[in-house]
Amino acid sequence: MEGQADNEKQSSRKIRILLVALWLVSILVFFFVATILINAFFILPGQNLVSLDWAGYAVASDFANPQPVVDGVNSSWKVPTVSFSLQNTYSAAWIGIGGQLDSTLIQIGTEQDCVNGEPTYSVWYELLPRNSVTITTVNASPGDEITASITLVNPAANEWSLEISDLSKAQSFEISVTYPSSRLSAEWIVERPTVGNNLVTLANFGTITFMNSHIIFNNTVGTIGSFPHVRTIMNNRQNIRLVSVSSLASDSASFSVRYLNYT
Repeated sequence: MEGQADNEKQSSRKIRILLVALWLVSILVFFFVATILINAFFILPGQNLVSLDWAGYAVASDFANPQPVVDGVNSSWKVPTVSFSLQNTYSAAWIGIGGQLDSTLIQIGTEQDCVNGEPTYSVWYELLPRNSVTITTVNASPGDEITASITLVNPAANEWSLEISDLSKAQSFEISVTYPSSRLSAEWIVERPTVGNNLVTLANFGTITFMNSHIIFNNTVGTIGSFPHVRTIMNNRQNIRLVSVSSLASDSASFSVRYLNYT
């Protein structure tokens, strides 16, 4: 009988240990799944995001449940001087609507590259998934002041007006396009472009400062800081930071992106 009692005690102890282990595993699984769900579905205003190719700011009505309310975006910046490089390097500065939370993206901006040892500068617009279109009537150079805007002019027809001007040269470009944008977000971005389906080496552009950055939400005009926003930092695949992105200035409409590393 005594041996049987010992066996029962041992069995009871094993069951308690097993139940405790299962309880601990359940807690770990719960927190693991919860973390995945939070990361997958929620972007909190003011949170830093990490990207392989974008750096800057994005605005939405609500990053957890965004609404199609973006009617326009604008900003200004100076064309930076690109440093010489033996390898081909690329960079782009632009404003856009869509793209942060969906696959649509309408954008316009400047490109600053060093190709075959020669710095090159251009102005362009793009309506994904179509290729970018170079704007030949605006000949941007380092130091030129650029202003750009994207505005919804006819919601029923998905008609947009894209404008970009080189104030230093008194050159400008405007086009009306039809595009089914999601209207979920607006962006102010320095990008490491994709060329020939490959993510390229980022050009050393020094510093780009976006100024007078505004967004229109259902006919309400505000700055980046007026609405829910997130800051995006650019890292490479080795998690090395390629640029720094400043906090918003006191006007909540300006910030700077500074080059840090080649990759």
